[in-house]
Amino acid sequence: MTDQEHAEEPGQLDVAELQRRLADFAAARNWQPFHTPKNLVSALSVEASELVEIFQWLTPGESARVMDDPDTAHRVTDEVADVLAYLLQLCEVLGIDALAALAAKIDRNERRFPVPE
Repeated sequence: MTDQEHAEEPGQLDVAELQRRLADFAAARNWQPFHTPKNLVSALSVEASELVEIFQWLTPGESARVMDDPDTAHRVTDEVADVLAYLLQLCEVLGIDALAALAAKIDRNERRFPVPE
């Protein structure tokens, strides 16, 4: 299947399908031995740092407009994709349902930080 065939509307994307595609990509290149939790966390940290680097010296106003410049927007989008890819691969290796984990965390935060009356 081509990248074009995988280009779906954002609302139609499926986390499990993306994880399968990432796993297939790694398997085709025999990268699985390197996709240990330690290595994936390290790669995730590096990619998050590359995202931070884009924003590092921007003012708050400049950072709010970062997507206005097509070249910068492309860099931000690529780094966000890299961060998400490594996070999804880490979740796959550790058996974490990322969406369920996020939902549970939001529930805990809603109890921990109730809306002021």
